[in-house]
Amino acid sequence: MRRRDLLAGAAAMPALAAQQYASRTRGLPRLTIKEVKVIPTSAGRGYQWVFVKVITSEPGLYGLGSASNVNAAFSVINLIEKHYAPFWVGKDPDRIEDLWQSTNVHAYWRNSMIHNNALSGLDMALWDIKGKRAGMPVYDLLGGKARDGVSLYAHADGRDMQQVEDNVRKYMEEGYRHVRAQMGGYGGGGMIAPGKGSRPASGFQGAVFDEDLYVDTIPKLFEHLRVKLGREVKLLHDVHEHLTPTMAVEFAKRMEPYHMFFVEDILPPEQIDWFREIKKVTTTPLAMGELFTSPREWVPLISERAIDFVRNRVSQTGGITAAKKTAALCEAFGVRTAWQEGGDNDPVNQLAAYHVDYSIASFGIQEENHFPPLVHEMMPGTAELKGGYLYGNDAPGLGIDINEATAAKFPLQPPPGGDTWTTVRGVDGGLVKP
Repeated sequence: MRRRDLLAGAAAMPALAAQQYASRTRGLPRLTIKEVKVIPTSAGRGYQWVFVKVITSEPGLYGLGSASNVNAAFSVINLIEKHYAPFWVGKDPDRIEDLWQSTNVHAYWRNSMIHNNALSGLDMALWDIKGKRAGMPVYDLLGGKARDGVSLYAHADGRDMQQVEDNVRKYMEEGYRHVRAQMGGYGGGGMIAPGKGSRPASGFQGAVFDEDLYVDTIPKLFEHLRVKLGREVKLLHDVHEHLTPTMAVEFAKRMEPYHMFFVEDILPPEQIDWFREIKKVTTTPLAMGELFTSPREWVPLISERAIDFVRNRVSQTGGITAAKKTAALCEAFGVRTAWQEGGDNDPVNQLAAYHVDYSIASFGIQEENHFPPLVHEMMPGTAELKGGYLYGNDAPGLGIDINEATAAKFPLQPPPGGDTWTTVRGVDGGLVKP
């Protein structure tokens, strides 16, 4: 079975949905894109959110999409306003696949993170428009519900094993069946305190990461959790790419006795060929894809069954159209989806992932992401999280809108400079890749 055969047309509306759409829109005038607006906002909390609003020739009909990028928001805005909006205006928003493909090659070079943000924002907005015009939620356009709910995993952290255990228990009491456990954030369990350890003279004196310490400590955390919590809860852990390849192999082997739901991002994307080696020696389920932007990264891992879950961010890899194609590939090879959210993500991307989740056979889990009350007020229709499940609504389209006046009250601010959580150091001062 050839990969291109699996991917070709996988995102097209299933036949029944296409018939329903045609019936509901029969006799309506042809649509065109009249205007493309970019709506940036910090949403009162320092977010770096960029939304695309595609306005059509039908009065009052528009769609919303997510083009957010926490590290390059201003570049995304400029790309859309100066380069893509002029290309999109006048096009037919009903021709989602054609517009996706033509946008993907419009700049000749493709699969960059900023390009994909713009493409994703457009794609989500077009599906939103199509659903609104037909009076159907997007998941119905994609084939209808394949399950009764979209399950989530929660994030539990703590300064020591007992606090991690307590926080996992809290989520279990709320109804979560899947909980990701960390101890001191990313790299926690492997951090040497500031000024400690053997360091170069006049070298970096902050907290540093030591992979041997990490590989020794984290399995002990999960042994503790299994003893105290049993097998009822499905446990996850995020390595966040901190390990070298051979230590990643060792870590995966050591985690096998604790029956993980998955271990996430055990390697940096530059070393993904090593997933094949890990699979040869352990059954620990592996998830990867948070940093992926190109099919040439995830297609081999899925088709060779080197990972168990693909962790792409929908707004970073091409939107709903690309996510459906990825999910179809996963289905063929027994891999499941676990679309990435993260604290910087936005409600439109969350709902785009939700609509895909509902309609695919290869769904595995969705990452949880809570938003403060102001966001729910600014963006009516923002999904609700209850009892370990994500709840959108049955409104046409994506089911979310934005109050532009409220968004404008919180303009984007440049992100703070200096070192960030992405620039962890080792004891010798060298960079540890995230």
